[in-house]
Amino acid sequence: MKLVAFLGPSLPAAEARGTVLPPARKGDVWRALVRYRPAAIALIDGVFESEPSVWHHEILDALDAGVRVFGGASMGALRAAELRARGMIGVGRIFEWYRDGRITDDSEVALLHAGAEHGFRPLTVPLVNVRWAAECARRDHVLRPAEGRALVSAAERIFYQERTWPRVLEALAAPARARWERFEVPDLKAEDARETLRAAAQPRSRWPVAPRQPAPSSLVRRARLDSAEIERLRRRSDSRELADAGLPRALIAGWARECGLRPSPREVRAAELSWRKRLRLRTRAALCVRTGLTEAELLRACEELALEKLALDHAPRMIADGPAADEGLAAEARLRGLWDR
Repeated sequence: MKLVAFLGPSLPAAEARGTVLPPARKGDVWRALVRYRPAAIALIDGVFESEPSVWHHEILDALDAGVRVFGGASMGALRAAELRARGMIGVGRIFEWYRDGRITDDSEVALLHAGAEHGFRPLTVPLVNVRWAAECARRDHVLRPAEGRALVSAAERIFYQERTWPRVLEALAAPARARWERFEVPDLKAEDARETLRAAAQPRSRWPVAPRQPAPSSLVRRARLDSAEIERLRRRSDSRELADAGLPRALIAGWARECGLRPSPREVRAAELSWRKRLRLRTRAALCVRTGLTEAELLRACEELALEKLALDHAPRMIADGPAADEGLAAEARLRGLWDR
């Protein structure tokens, strides 16, 4: 099973299995789907301020492609709380805090960290870690309740890029700091990151089933196209011809869907076989490689082809007094100058 993990300051990459990628930016999940074709994604770390954050539609597209997406510890916990009703699987205490409304702000998990060359080593302390450490310290009688509250209040007042344990601990009196020095401070983000990785590495049979998502909007469909490949196609001498052929097909399929037509599994299968025959490919896997589509994306494309055929086969009944096949034959023959009478 192929696992892709977006991991940075929450946990050293050496602790993860599978393909480990840096903290996710906008577009990274789409790129991972195309490049690695994962069965599961563990979204842990993501960028917040320096670049646009990972987009919700990317995660929904991954779910729609049959990929299980697990989120926890940091950006992953936040996105999982937002998308849990759509099939993203949240893991860990931080996710539960976001889900239950105990915390709401992105800044709860934000921290300053080193660059990739230094393994994204954390340089400051996220607020969620302070909250959990204070809770554990009160439970273990290291801090009194008022001291725990003072610790969290102090952390809340410090900008996340300046929040270090020495700065936070200034809120405690000397006796409390002395007790704290004997306390093993927990790292909640690291704990949740490990739990997220374990959940994503489970056998497929133990994963929750994510609901099938509706077809994405035109904005999302355009955004997830490979821009380099589109640019290459635009430079072809027949690019206009390709677009003129592809657009009516998509339009007819969309119209057929709006009219309530639904292709049967046999019709979808026939569309796939016809496509493979046209490209002289023997297997579905070969067609996926040739077209750059995942298996779920290929199925959707075959549904589009089957819908187009359904609409054309039902042309006389699609609109009042609709055109027959012979009328289409005559119209195209005249357009191409093939009409001989």
